[in-house]
Amino acid sequence: MESKVTGDRNDENGGERTYRVNDTRVAARPLQPALYLVATPIGNLGDITLRALETLAGADVLACEDTRVTRVLLDRYGVQNRPFAYHEHNATEAGPRLIAALEAGKSVALVSDAGTPLVSDPGYRLGQLAIEAGHRVVPIPGASAPLAALVGSGLPNDAFLFAGFLPTKDKARRDRLAELADVPATLIFFESPHRIGDTLAAAADVFGSERPASVCRELTKTFEEFRRGTLGELATAYADQTVKGEVVLVVGPPLEKAAPDASEVDGLLLELASNLPTAKAATEASKITGLPRKELYQRLLDLKGAA
Repeated sequence: MESKVTGDRNDENGGERTYRVNDTRVAARPLQPALYLVATPIGNLGDITLRALETLAGADVLACEDTRVTRVLLDRYGVQNRPFAYHEHNATEAGPRLIAALEAGKSVALVSDAGTPLVSDPGYRLGQLAIEAGHRVVPIPGASAPLAALVGSGLPNDAFLFAGFLPTKDKARRDRLAELADVPATLIFFESPHRIGDTLAAAADVFGSERPASVCRELTKTFEEFRRGTLGELATAYADQTVKGEVVLVVGPPLEKAAPDASEVDGLLLELASNLPTAKAATEASKITGLPRKELYQRLLDLKGAA
């Protein structure tokens, strides 16, 4: 049966909307008109926040990816609200209907199947539409798979980049990894359990086998697992292993390179200069050694002058 966008302050049975906290039923307060982006548990239903429950119960319209999944959460906490389906397959039709509800002065809450809405899901476009139309967008923070993986990985977290899903084709995957190879931050990826072995092998080739990483599986669930090691070690471990459950791959920042020996740099510069103009030789040497091009250019001029 098709879900309907409603704005009734009562539940579907005609009673006042409520939710349950420690077996105590709490009446939901009306919300100000806005699009509320509500984070939901990524596995353990106990990770829901009180503010999230109040928002889910109090919203005039509750939009979700899959009504069956969201209904499990609503039933667990006695949230009396009727979910409306909004996902990538009906976004063209459902999105304008949700914006119309905002235009009518209603509050709209959006949840994904798990975690924070708009992170690798179709809610991003709805958020854009709401902002473009001048409506308030209110984040209700909570569970987040990228952050849970990051803090459990044991890898540096002072700077990190969430890179979402990698391409499924090997060449495109390696090209994307190459673009990220020198980013001075810990990298976080979502990955399919069926592709994690191939992704680790590609990452070990592109980033280097000694770069530290962590495969984080089934976060917050019964069989939660953090497997830590170098990319080379993890690629070997997962080469022929069947993996189940949702996976987040965390890769540490690039390893510091040892400063190249001065005599080796001089030899490289002279070798490149034998076939290339001075400026081009300095540019190529910079790519190989990681040293500043300007410094290498002056160094090559000094070497030529001393010859």
